[in-house]
Amino acid sequence: MQAALDAAAGVHVHHEGAELFSRFAQANAGLALGVIGFGIAMGALFSVAYVVAIGRVGNLSPRALALSVAGGLFLVLYVVPFLKFPANPPAASAEGTIKERTGYFVLMILVAAIALAAALWVGRKLTARMDTWSATLLAAAVFVVLVGLVMAITPGFVEAPQPLLDADGKIVYPGFPAHDLYLFRLYSFTTQAIMWATIGIGFATVISRKPVDTPAAV
Repeated sequence: MQAALDAAAGVHVHHEGAELFSRFAQANAGLALGVIGFGIAMGALFSVAYVVAIGRVGNLSPRALALSVAGGLFLVLYVVPFLKFPANPPAASAEGTIKERTGYFVLMILVAAIALAAALWVGRKLTARMDTWSATLLAAAVFVVLVGLVMAITPGFVEAPQPLLDADGKIVYPGFPAHDLYLFRLYSFTTQAIMWATIGIGFATVISRKPVDTPAAV
């Protein structure tokens, strides 16, 4: 893609030699290792969050708590930042704004975490005054309002390469394919959803099992 842009702009650039790892290796073994490593790290984070949440988010069973913690982490770490700064493939990201975009992405994670904590606190306070359903709806509204306000004042970025025009305004390069961008974001979201569902359901299944009493050795 970069070679086509350089050619359209009439710029001759000396590109580096062959890649250390082929595209096939990156898309298969590299992707698998990356997902597994990331999943292990998120599983460890889930374990810490689960221990912290015990007794602090209502009278939930271990299974319900596991599913709630997994859903909350998925919401905070991915869904909320994704809504403002959706995932882009490397070829469709602007290198000049990577630090700024990373900073705002981390900011959205912090905002989502604070908003979720505030919503849980409001929900627990309201539960003593009204029914659980109404308290849950109001707590969810608090979360949406807080996150929405920050999203509204946070700048956005047009990262995908736009069509390249010549001096006469004619398109000499169509830009990044919208269909490919859509599929990349869909696969990214689906991968995260499957990972957090696996962590939550897997932990809920294991923790719900009662230990089997074994006879003492003689």
